[in-house]
Amino acid sequence: MSISLQFSLASVARLQERINRLGDVNRKELLEQLAGVAESQTRRRISEDKESPDGEPWQAWSADYAATRHGGHSLLEGEGDLIDSVTSEIEGDEALIGSNLVYFAIHNFGGTPDMAPGPAAIPARQSLGFSPDNLDEIEAVADRWLDKHLEAA
Repeated sequence: MSISLQFSLASVARLQERINRLGDVNRKELLEQLAGVAESQTRRRISEDKESPDGEPWQAWSADYAATRHGGHSLLEGEGDLIDSVTSEIEGDEALIGSNLVYFAIHNFGGTPDMAPGPAAIPARQSLGFSPDNLDEIEAVADRWLDKHLEAA
């Protein structure tokens, strides 16, 4: 992936304690569910929310660039390649969410004034990351998974 967000089960101590009570349970199922939720949150941020994980609305297009767009285009959504590139994968006890498109990073972090005008010198429109609501949703999914497995243990 050219840009990614990493989520580790170990980063949420309360959940990690509950997971440890399960012993050798296969955590891949949980990670796949959490990665799916985080991937969906990222896609929703691009297609609907149009704001960074901290709630900052994305800067609108420049007037010159807006003149080149048509009714089917919106911020970060032209032909759908960027949103379609958002994927997740599991590596050990970590879930990675990101994109293999090189230009995803420039959209996420923005360009700098010394970059060439056009696709590089653009404002950041962060789509990768977790808002407090995102983390609540992820924690709720983990809690449901843990409850199911703790009841069965």
